[in-house]
Amino acid sequence: MLLTIDVGNTHTVLGLFEGEDVIEHWRLATDARRTADEIAVVLQGLLAQSPLLKGADVDGIAICSTVPSVLNEMREMCRRYYGDVTAVIVEPGIRTGVPVRMDNPKEVGSDRIVNALAAIDQYGGPCIIVDFGTATSFDAVSAKGEYVGAVTAPGIEISVDALAAAGAQLHKVELVRPRSVIAKNTVEALQAGIIYGFAGQVDGIVERMAAELADDPDEVTVVATGGHAALVVGESRSIDVHEPWLTLIGLRLIYHRNAS
Repeated sequence: MLLTIDVGNTHTVLGLFEGEDVIEHWRLATDARRTADEIAVVLQGLLAQSPLLKGADVDGIAICSTVPSVLNEMREMCRRYYGDVTAVIVEPGIRTGVPVRMDNPKEVGSDRIVNALAAIDQYGGPCIIVDFGTATSFDAVSAKGEYVGAVTAPGIEISVDALAAAGAQLHKVELVRPRSVIAKNTVEALQAGIIYGFAGQVDGIVERMAAELADDPDEVTVVATGGHAALVVGESRSIDVHEPWLTLIGLRLIYHRNAS
């Protein structure tokens, strides 16, 4: 089985593949202070408690990380505890098959390239990937499978935290769809602003990106992923597909391109 690990700024998502299927998954808080030994304890505990695994062994590991300190500990964890398992870490020199057409390709996060590869493999190009993570990122991939550009906006959680911190009579609310857009109380007013505000942001940015990306914007497939995608997908006019495991799928593809 292949273990895939996507380390983000806020959360770390782990998925276990049997063939092309995700058969088990976990979401953890990313902690830059966690050591290789602590990561190993957490990982082995998760694997041991899963009733789906029944003693099956991990025979491959694929990792991408936007947090350098965590990546270093992940690398050490693989060396110390999974030394006999092939580990592929997405970093310079790894074959992805995605040409990066940016002014400085090194600035592009590894997770965004992984997402681009998965989107092209699953849905073809041209496409736009909307990743609802710590930031809300929009990645443009051409019909040729090239990563051609991006938009980055503040994420949902960051925006909610900032609003609660700055407003004396405002506080954090549960992120769920309110009864209506025109709210009758402060909690639902905040929920409406968050859910419908971000849906409108997505539609506006995607519309402009699609017009630049293709002669016929209707040919552009819009793929949503990330921890908060489910909040917005049902309210957005522009999102075509919701794939929560897009990064994990990309890690699986990269592993098989590089493991040999």
